[in-house]
Amino acid sequence: MELNFGRVVNLPEEEQKWLNEAKYIYDFHRSSNRKKRRYYNGKITLNEVNLGIALPSGLGRLEIGCAWGAKTVDVLASRSMFDGYVTESGTKSDDMDQIMKRNHLIAEYNKAVKEELLYGCAFAAVSGAEDDARIRFYSPHCAAASWSAQDGRIRYGFAFEDARRDESDVTWSPEHVNFYTETDIWQLDRVGGTWYATQNPHDFGEPLMVALTWDATNDKPFGQSRLKEPVRRLIQGYVRTVANATIGLEFATSPQKYLLGISDEQYDMMIDNKFRQYVGSILLSTNNPETGEKPNFGQLTQGNIEPHVQMLRMLATQYSAATGLAATDVGVINDANPTSSEAIIAQSQTLILMAEQLNRANGDALHRIGRMALAIELGVTPEDIPEEEQGIIAHFKNPAMPSVASTTDAALKISTAREGFAQTDVFLEMIGFDQADIRRIRAQEQRARGEDILNEEFTDEDIN
Repeated sequence: MELNFGRVVNLPEEEQKWLNEAKYIYDFHRSSNRKKRRYYNGKITLNEVNLGIALPSGLGRLEIGCAWGAKTVDVLASRSMFDGYVTESGTKSDDMDQIMKRNHLIAEYNKAVKEELLYGCAFAAVSGAEDDARIRFYSPHCAAASWSAQDGRIRYGFAFEDARRDESDVTWSPEHVNFYTETDIWQLDRVGGTWYATQNPHDFGEPLMVALTWDATNDKPFGQSRLKEPVRRLIQGYVRTVANATIGLEFATSPQKYLLGISDEQYDMMIDNKFRQYVGSILLSTNNPETGEKPNFGQLTQGNIEPHVQMLRMLATQYSAATGLAATDVGVINDANPTSSEAIIAQSQTLILMAEQLNRANGDALHRIGRMALAIELGVTPEDIPEEEQGIIAHFKNPAMPSVASTTDAALKISTAREGFAQTDVFLEMIGFDQADIRRIRAQEQRARGEDILNEEFTDEDIN
């Protein structure tokens, strides 16, 4: 894929400079992002891991499947369960509900959080018109931005609006790109070999583009990948060990044999029929006519695969410590594995803390995205959003993912200590109902109360 803006027609000089800088950032990280994607997909050849000692060079293109990279990303992403927006008063925002439904925001967030953990960041951009706010998420394969340390946000950035094609298609390049600045959304369209800019001004005072970042620091404001270099080294160790074990198992399946004291004719016959000699149940030979020596048959000791298994266990333990994954997530099964629900939660405590950290950072980004989208939906600036919807909060489900039995027990205990808690939606969520069930329960309760009121009125009329 080739991206070359050149001189964009109708784009001011300063914006052209910013666009070129964002393009440089995109190109600088492109190769490392492709590498992270390969490790996530488990596409690692032996050329990358071979130490040049045990593995033959002829097997360099052999690929050994490894799901550790995907596990590292997916297991943590599955604990970040965005559940929608609520206002500070605890009620739902009808306008935000419409925006979420129109943009399939929960499903799109689930995709974006995986890309955030894989690459270190993902991007969200807001656009649209009144009553039609749009939110789109982008991976670093389709977007790039520059960071403003002074403002603690994106200074400017671009994102592809074309449907991204497969990375293997080297001939593809985008034809529609949105360039986001503090005052405008520049729509860049390529006609032939020339790019043309269309200006769409706004009064938000910041780019309508927000970064979702994992493990960000002052040095790396756009975050760090879960598949950092030390983690990739451990994956390489896994691939190398499995390759060695596979080759060792092949030799163990066909153990090395030897036959001493045979004639040249016998030697040539056996060389021509190696497989028949291996699978035959009887091996016949006569004395060597030249020396009179009796042939001596033997078999070399088979290799032991246990050292490879122990190495895999050690690598898995190190990987578990480096990523916060449970031992069972990386395939280590032993008698020390937890059996009770409390022990399982204790073993996953590191991962739960990481998920809480992820939810806090993404909650702030989703709050900013939500306010921008709500302002566009209402046709105002974020400062003019109605007071009751100003403080929208991104709500996440409990990353510990406790069992229904434990949350129900906790809900019942809270309801006895706090009057009225049993009538709240939170109580119903804790005992296992989702939002669809809660709405049905509320509607049927309201209908039942209406029927009771009507029955009471009819009874009073009969009495009178």
